[in-house]
Amino acid sequence: MPISQTETLLLVEDDVELAVLTQNRLEKEGFTVLHETDGRSACDRIAQNMPDLVVLDLMLPGMDGFGVCRTVRQFYQGPILILTARDDDMDEILGLELGADDYVTKPVRPRVLIAHIRALLRRVQTDLTKPIGKRITLGDLIVDVSRREVILQGLKVEFTTVEFDLLWHLVSQAGEVVSRQDIYQALFHYDYDGTDRSVDVYISRIRQKLGDDSAAAHYIKTVRGVGYLMAGNVL
Repeated sequence: MPISQTETLLLVEDDVELAVLTQNRLEKEGFTVLHETDGRSACDRIAQNMPDLVVLDLMLPGMDGFGVCRTVRQFYQGPILILTARDDDMDEILGLELGADDYVTKPVRPRVLIAHIRALLRRVQTDLTKPIGKRITLGDLIVDVSRREVILQGLKVEFTTVEFDLLWHLVSQAGEVVSRQDIYQALFHYDYDGTDRSVDVYISRIRQKLGDDSAAAHYIKTVRGVGYLMAGNVL
């Protein structure tokens, strides 16, 4: 079943035949689907419509998918799912570093693509298992899960969907070591395979936004061979 009839997706795909097939399938699942075929038009459409999620092909005429990610992350915090025919770890890492939330390699079965889309959209919605209005303060850092808002030294800091969920997962267990396996299960619902570096990329981006230095981390400390520790005492 679709999450909501009001969910609007932007599909950015220059292969028109593939785009039509994908759009038709997504619309049958109850989504409203917008379509653009090039990167610059995609940036304009995102700014204009602010879709609930963007499905973004990497290989686009003019501005490629990396350029789109880099550009729209200045004003758009919704989920971005990269869809590409290139099965390259470096592409995946670069896409995540530029702000993508997930990465799927083509060809992809429609039901798999839909599962990824639904998983990303669920992360945007307030987790009903968490208390409403819950906020945690660690020194000059405030994380408010009901507003999905991060305040650092009195200033709001923008986080993508996955970045916020990961930060909240660590903050809510401040003072405890959180394993990579625990993070993968909580955020992605699959086991850590020992080689995937996606979480490390997200941690790096969170540290940058918090002004944290990995060599002498104030907030997120690396526990080598295990995972991460959110330092500080909850106020």
